[in-house]
Amino acid sequence: MGYNLHPDALLLRHRSLFTKASHLGPVLDLACGDGHNGLFLAAQGVPVILCDVSPKLLEQAKTRAQKAGVKAQIWEVDLEASTSNPLQESFYGGIVVFRYLHRPLIPCIKKALKRQGVLAYETFTTDQPQFGKPHNPHFLLKPGEMSTWFEGWCIIHYFEGIMEDPKRAVAQIVCRKPGKKRCSTP
Repeated sequence: MGYNLHPDALLLRHRSLFTKASHLGPVLDLACGDGHNGLFLAAQGVPVILCDVSPKLLEQAKTRAQKAGVKAQIWEVDLEASTSNPLQESFYGGIVVFRYLHRPLIPCIKKALKRQGVLAYETFTTDQPQFGKPHNPHFLLKPGEMSTWFEGWCIIHYFEGIMEDPKRAVAQIVCRKPGKKRCSTP
């Protein structure tokens, strides 16, 4: 692979969860932007679907995939336009979400994962405006909000606070959707 794909640190640390979960179904890189996270997983042999509302960013993702010599399905979709669930239920082995928040989509994300599917989610908290964008409270998590969304799930990693390089206020979770058996970490 002659082209560097640089995933977010959270995904880099937990990539093995997604390679293992890919036997359940493809991994969705939700609101993928230029696709760097999903394409990193595709380079690991994981079947990936990149979805975003922006045709320009999806074209960049397609170009990145070609340069990296990896395959990924491209899905242009406005996740916020529909009042119904835009995600296929019980379809994905994993979902990754970075720097995106649309609260009405959370139940859809939960339904979209198959049992034992893995989720990595990182986005900004209400402390973020002191460091930069975003400022709109609709795009900022309240303290403890993310952890309440996934109560009853197998929590593998949870962090809420300030991170460096660049300085930012985030909440992160890596978790597994419960299955028939009791919750077990990898």
